[in-house]
Amino acid sequence: MDVLNNPDLTHSDTQRMENGPLKTYNNLLAEFKKGRMGYAAIAIIGQSCLGSVAVMLLLMHGRPTAVEMFVVFLITIFCMAFNASILAQLKSKIAFNLLILSVVFSCSVIVAYLV
Repeated sequence: MDVLNNPDLTHSDTQRMENGPLKTYNNLLAEFKKGRMGYAAIAIIGQSCLGSVAVMLLLMHGRPTAVEMFVVFLITIFCMAFNASILAQLKSKIAFNLLILSVVFSCSVIVAYLV
């Protein structure tokens, strides 16, 4: 269901969604689509390095347990999913969403193990 066509939202709620995170997301997605080749190359390098830092912090924390190995697996899967979406030339929106997922998850792990 489309967030902006939700009958439960008032006009001001809809306007806030259009001017807030949704507008920012749409602007970033449009920019990613325009410069897909350049942004994809930069994003592959950046999110791979970020994932590597997350795994390094995770493994430096202590002895690897099953939970830590599962988190390492998830970080690897998210990073590789974005890389594969670029190599497979999937739609820009899918690649962009996978990039966001990979970066947010890696940053979450980094913050969790630094605190």
